[in-house]
Amino acid sequence: MSKEKANLLETIPVRCDSIETEWEGESIILSFPRFKNTFLTRYFLPKRLSSPVRVRLEEHGTALWQLIDGERNVQNIIDLLKGHFASDEEGYALRIMTYIMQLHKDKFILLCQP
Repeated sequence: MSKEKANLLETIPVRCDSIETEWEGESIILSFPRFKNTFLTRYFLPKRLSSPVRVRLEEHGTALWQLIDGERNVQNIIDLLKGHFASDEEGYALRIMTYIMQLHKDKFILLCQP
């Protein structure tokens, strides 16, 4: 059985349900549980350490996160961000795709086929 390679530009990023989003100033903070299992949280989490892991997104990451709505594909997001940041450099699309792949690798988003 052969697998078709997905074209990243056509995939639709979808936020994972376990990720909470909050604003802090001009930045978005993503938070998620350190452990999904309550047993692990209770017995392996040091008392001084907070349970959720918090990740602050920088300006480009914040703009990207706002555009991930489960409807736009990666190409649409790249086009909107190019206009937002007035960037027409060729490497900008690659930077956005790399950022999206990192969000996917870190399980902040899913990449769905249209």
